[in-house]
Amino acid sequence: MTSGIRGGANRAALACAAAVLLGAGATLASATDPVRDRLPAGWPRLGEHRVWLDAGALERWRDHAWWPAAVIAVLSLAFLLFAYAAVAQVRAGRLRALPLGRGDVTLAGPALGSALADRARAIDGVRRAQVRVLGRPHRLRASITLVLDPDASPSAVLRTLSGDVVAEARAAAAPRELAADVRIRVRSHRTERVH
Repeated sequence: MTSGIRGGANRAALACAAAVLLGAGATLASATDPVRDRLPAGWPRLGEHRVWLDAGALERWRDHAWWPAAVIAVLSLAFLLFAYAAVAQVRAGRLRALPLGRGDVTLAGPALGSALADRARAIDGVRRAQVRVLGRPHRLRASITLVLDPDASPSAVLRTLSGDVVAEARAAAAPRELAADVRIRVRSHRTERVH
């Protein structure tokens, strides 16, 4: 859920930035002859010889001493928001430590991932297993990648994984939530060459 919200926020931010850039680019392009001549009659367009800031307007802006400080404040706020979002993206990655009960007892995220990978490798048909535990201590997500033997049944492995390994991990993590993303690959047969 947290990764879904973060992904949705990322997509919304990218969509807003794309809309602003597309609008600015379309507005600037409408001032050129090839684009302006092809626009429908009702569409707004910029004048051919438009001056964005003439001498009179520049003098009027110079009379107001507040606008440079306002521009700097807005740009600084935008920079801080982007920096905060970047730090939040990095911190929302791998789980560092999981508090256990009382006191300062914690379980390292990589250790939990290693234990889950060992349990997953014990399933019949699993050749390799890799588990990364992501998220925050109150909401965890296990990213599980399995490589199966060529003759293994992916549906049987997935049933065993969800019924045993993931269920045990959820019981151990309770009352925290634990979501699991599983990727399965099947190892292909290697053809033997005769020399």
